[in-house]
Amino acid sequence: MLNLSVVLEDSARETPDRTAVVFGDLRLPYSLVNTIANQVANLLVFRGIGKGDKVALACPNLPYFPFVYFGILKAGATVVPLNVLLQSREIAYHLDDSDAKAFFCFEGTPELPLGERGLKGFEESGAEHFVVLPAQAFATESQYGETFWAALDGVSGEFQTVQTAPDDTAVILYTSGTTGQPKGAELSHQNMLLNAMVSDEMFPRQGDDVFLATLPLFHSFGQTTMMNVGFRRRAALVLVPRFEPVDALKLMAAEKVTMFAGVPTMYWAMLTAIHTGAAEVPSTLVTAVSGGAAIPVEVLKDFSATFGIGVLEGYGLSETSPVASFNQPGRPMKPGSIGTPIWGVEMKLVDAEWNTQDELGEIAVRGHNVMKGYFNRPEATAEVMNDGWFRTGDVARRDEDGYYFIVDRAKDMIIRGGFNVYPREIEEVLMTHEDVSLAAVVGVPHDSHGEEIKAYIIRNAGATVTEDALVAWCRETMAAYKYPRIIEFRDALPMTATGKILKRELR
Repeated sequence: MLNLSVVLEDSARETPDRTAVVFGDLRLPYSLVNTIANQVANLLVFRGIGKGDKVALACPNLPYFPFVYFGILKAGATVVPLNVLLQSREIAYHLDDSDAKAFFCFEGTPELPLGERGLKGFEESGAEHFVVLPAQAFATESQYGETFWAALDGVSGEFQTVQTAPDDTAVILYTSGTTGQPKGAELSHQNMLLNAMVSDEMFPRQGDDVFLATLPLFHSFGQTTMMNVGFRRRAALVLVPRFEPVDALKLMAAEKVTMFAGVPTMYWAMLTAIHTGAAEVPSTLVTAVSGGAAIPVEVLKDFSATFGIGVLEGYGLSETSPVASFNQPGRPMKPGSIGTPIWGVEMKLVDAEWNTQDELGEIAVRGHNVMKGYFNRPEATAEVMNDGWFRTGDVARRDEDGYYFIVDRAKDMIIRGGFNVYPREIEEVLMTHEDVSLAAVVGVPHDSHGEEIKAYIIRNAGATVTEDALVAWCRETMAAYKYPRIIEFRDALPMTATGKILKRELR
């Protein structure tokens, strides 16, 4: 038996009274988090959900997330975390594509109407059970349906975890990839557990670690390096539903945070807050980790000078659980490098035909961290997998010491604020607008987000839609991290002789 829920269960058994989750004034011990996860597991079994079934979860960084996540795992089912910014049609797509039987959805707030979107998406899907995670603590009623606390009323907090094999699917993480609709990367219990264990060994350890979880837990980066690593080392996880640099820095000081992981834009924002006098440098931070996109060297230098510690930069994808390489302790740090492969993992550079390259090529990864494949997509899996190797779509160079440096992405994927975005998906949505004849979407450089999404549009004859109107329509139609903020109207787009749009020229 091997079940990812052991990272919670072992800590609850050995240190039941140690704080596991901090949220506002709440201080929840490991024993309580484990008990509520057991209740979730019992609830799922009562509802006819068991080993191998898929259960979706849409929730920001709130205590509900670990309750439900580990409850699903304990029941032997598979967790399908959903981005909380998805619109209703996107939620329905993810529920159906993953074959989800149940959906735990946060009720939302006026700023994030997730409950409304979630219920609509659920009703348009084939999922069978909908449970609301109420915004008001311990609320038993919601306009969107049965609440979490009402469902758990009277349910036992004792549960014997269902036996799962190392290769059974623990999590399906939806990734933008490079083309088409989002695909679900199937990650096994072994994938996720070993990635958490190896990451834990690489991160400096304090006696009583406190992790600041600003990275969304529905994303692979936050899920592994914050929640799973944190619970394995019996740290306190300070949950932050939405990142604000000043608030994050104040929380670091108030909670004596020792470990922070974030995307480059978070580091940029915190440094800006400090340099403008809006916040002070916290004194307890020992470990800072960056991933999701390449962090600018100037930001690295600024952070080191300001905080007195370096940023440990790594690299990975949802398909690699996610950590594949890291600037590891005991070895020299090289600014701008994603480091070297982690324990048990190989990396190499390949060309389009999988031939090994010496200095420059697309990164391919093989090891315990590589996904089983894309759920129900054998052809898409075959495109990126070969003899256990997974090709990442990222072009890099390798120096004489074996350190890797990202050069560019092999295809058109955009990374905006750490989130992967498919240009093709946005283009297809844009083409549904009555005034749009043709659309091409690219990423353009942006100071804080790394990349911003720009759409080049050819309008239909006689159409008069404006840039502002089209952006507003996109905002209502797509998730917040996806819609283009910049629109440029053109009479024609550059194309090859065969009619393929030359996005390289647009960039």
